[in-house]
Amino acid sequence: MIGLMGKKIGMTQIFDETKGILIPVTVINIDDNVVIGHKTEEKNGYTAVVLGAFDQKKSRVSKPALGQYAENVSPKKSIMEFRDFEKEVAVGDSLGVDVFEGHRYVDVIGMSKGKGYQGVMKRHGFGGGRKTHGSKFHRENGSTGNAATPSKVQKGRKMAGRMGFDKTTVQNLRLVKIDAEKKVVLVKGAVPGPKGSLVIVRDAKKK
Repeated sequence: MIGLMGKKIGMTQIFDETKGILIPVTVINIDDNVVIGHKTEEKNGYTAVVLGAFDQKKSRVSKPALGQYAENVSPKKSIMEFRDFEKEVAVGDSLGVDVFEGHRYVDVIGMSKGKGYQGVMKRHGFGGGRKTHGSKFHRENGSTGNAATPSKVQKGRKMAGRMGFDKTTVQNLRLVKIDAEKKVVLVKGAVPGPKGSLVIVRDAKKK
């Protein structure tokens, strides 16, 4: 598996160079991901590559956290493990958008936009009651428990609550363009999360 951390910039549209078709794309900035360390089968029970992205001031990092960085590696804001990394890398190596050369489809993982505390109509798509005068039942969730035994609210009942800000994976997004100079990739379609949020771009598992 090949994967890197990036930042969602926003959406735009480009024209296909051969057919002239308008393609809606999401722009993802992938600054250099630096190899911080390795996880081995003998020591950790699995193999993985530890990558870091986005430089962090040393004054904002605790001394124990600084100990995991090599001398030639500056502290990073985001650190993540990527298991079964296909590319052979060493500590201190920088990985950029060029690692996706030859890949046509990618999966993008991010945190969806938070909607706050919402009712059942917005959160679960409930129809609600009649909107006529005197109805007394408009946007409520209705009955939530049983009248007979067991007289309690069953686990998993759809009710009002926090909506959004969930880990979301969008699979099989077409990799339209890779710009190594600007350190961005363009993928066809929407990517979870607001602008400026952290996303993980990896080669597609199902393609």
